[in-house]
Amino acid sequence: MIIGLIGKANVGKSTFFNAATELAVPAANYPFTTIQPNMGVAYARVKCVCREFGVQDNPVHSMCIDGNRFIPIKLIDVAGLVPGAHTGKGLGNKFLDDARQADALIHVVDASGSTDSTGKTIPAGSGDPMFDINFVEEEFDLWMASIVSRDWNKTAREAENQGQKLEQMLSKRFSGLAISEHQVFAAVHESGLAPKKPTFWSEDDILRFCKILRAKAKPFLVAANKADLPTAEASIQKVKNAGLVVIPCASEAEAMLKRASRKGILHYLPGDNSFEIKPGVLLNEQQKKALEIVNGLLERYGSTGVQEAINVACFNLLHLIAVYPVEDELKLSDKKGNVLPDVRLMPAGSTAKDLAGTVHADLAKGFLYAVDARTKQRIGAEHQLKNSDVIKIVSASSRG
Repeated sequence: MIIGLIGKANVGKSTFFNAATELAVPAANYPFTTIQPNMGVAYARVKCVCREFGVQDNPVHSMCIDGNRFIPIKLIDVAGLVPGAHTGKGLGNKFLDDARQADALIHVVDASGSTDSTGKTIPAGSGDPMFDINFVEEEFDLWMASIVSRDWNKTAREAENQGQKLEQMLSKRFSGLAISEHQVFAAVHESGLAPKKPTFWSEDDILRFCKILRAKAKPFLVAANKADLPTAEASIQKVKNAGLVVIPCASEAEAMLKRASRKGILHYLPGDNSFEIKPGVLLNEQQKKALEIVNGLLERYGSTGVQEAINVACFNLLHLIAVYPVEDELKLSDKKGNVLPDVRLMPAGSTAKDLAGTVHADLAKGFLYAVDARTKQRIGAEHQLKNSDVIKIVSASSRG
């Protein structure tokens, strides 16, 4: 699962990326430590089940801090976008190539309105974040439409003559874009194009289909960055009024809190609504003033917005649930004795057998049953999992 970070130049996207991927905790052997230059590791934050069960956990592939589990996910910093990107303007091709990998998108916009469409500085409040949001959507839709339209009539005729299903043909068009046949099928029907032969689809039909498919396959939220500036409030309200998912955000404040936490000045966890200055720490006047501003921001919005944006992308846009696989349902441990060693982010509706497949393909192949660690009851392969389930998998393969 990959979350893409998009936005035009000079909106604080890089600051958001750095703040999201730099957790102020001791380094450890976590997944994705070897990454591409434009890829980083962010963390979804969930309430860990360790305190519910009254155990001291020992995570191997994630972190638990003060009863909060931080689950690593991939965050890709997509190239900046300008109007006309779908035709190759600016870094358009790079943007679209990177964005195609993402399962969900966080669109960082300058809520203060202090940058124009190319990212150049203009008087605060004179820029329009809604323009930025709309042109990014339009560029994405036009790019997807160009993929569908390429040799469309020829492909559509061949598909009709061969009796190929429409959704299968379209899915082939979007191979490599992390778009499922199910999503294509839903978009075809929602656009009202199912009864219409593909050879009769117009350019408007294709664009309408792509708009719906993009919303389903690449859902996005707006991170209204620079929310701490005076001109941001009106813009944030404007985006909310448009019915979009918007998170007020101050990336620089998050980065500052993490730096202070790493230096031992503060106790702060990403997503907290407050921070504590550690005993014995003496602050200079500049530090006090900066922390007063950040404290006011936290009181106003409840967080800096960075962690909230990551969580909303995972749990609201992608509808993921957190499930803890264990090998001993009594001790909640693996074979090495690590308690609650792992947690998997699974799509809502996933089954016990699906969970087995994420651990090892052989476990799913030899699946016999699973055990719910809370109830100690056996559950079958098709049992749908719930958020925070702790599950033991019993497989013919694991009995060796």
